[in-house]
Amino acid sequence: MRLEAPRKGASERTRGMIRFVATSTDSEELELGFLARPRGGAPAPGIAMIPDVWGLSDHYRDLARRLSAAGFAVLAIDLYRREPRRLRGEQISDPGRWIRGLSDPAILAEVQAAVDHLASGPAAGRKVGVTGFCMGGQYAVLAAAGCTGLSAAVPFYGMLSHEHGLLAPPAGEALDPEHKPRSPLAAAADVRCPMLALFGCDDPFIPIDDVRALAAELAQVGSHHVVSLYAGAGHAFMNETRPEMYRPAVAREAWERMLAWFGRELAS
Repeated sequence: MRLEAPRKGASERTRGMIRFVATSTDSEELELGFLARPRGGAPAPGIAMIPDVWGLSDHYRDLARRLSAAGFAVLAIDLYRREPRRLRGEQISDPGRWIRGLSDPAILAEVQAAVDHLASGPAAGRKVGVTGFCMGGQYAVLAAAGCTGLSAAVPFYGMLSHEHGLLAPPAGEALDPEHKPRSPLAAAADVRCPMLALFGCDDPFIPIDDVRALAAELAQVGSHHVVSLYAGAGHAFMNETRPEMYRPAVAREAWERMLAWFGRELAS
């Protein structure tokens, strides 16, 4: 395992939207979420994608299509599919409180269902990985430690600690231990697959000390993990629908590193 020194991202020559027009993919809406896969129907390495707190949106459908164009079968998970009515982002007025109220075991059951679906169909006979962004990055770490059938993980700026950032309850409140049995940091010792974890140095929700603590925990597990910090990037640096947060050069490099990581670790 290594914690890399802060990276500056790609050169200024690469600035611009990470836009890939997928011309060789098939996609469909499933009960579990949005599936995008290489055209032709042959099994491909699978990736379960966990969205941020706002749930399955067109942004994550687009990311799934782009990953499928690179040769992966991708299932972007609809985390809120079991709610009485479909949730929309505008219904979440306090993201931190919302995340703290979610049941981690229930969310991980949804991730496991997505992994199992990929393994039994679109990725039959191939390896499966997991990625996630923001809240989804948090659950990608927990999935790498608690779900079965995973061969690689790439979490993006997932919250790590119950003591800091969005996962920390306000003074006078406490987390429900049934909903939040352990933090991603506490779970890191049980990570079962190679992990590339990507963070921004300027993220107000994830202290750098937490990132360093993750690197230290993973170092006790094995050598095949990488934790990276990007200078000049904060939270949601991959999200081009949020121009105030999006960092094109960093996002481009991080995307290419994810492709290389999954391409290597999910190869049969």
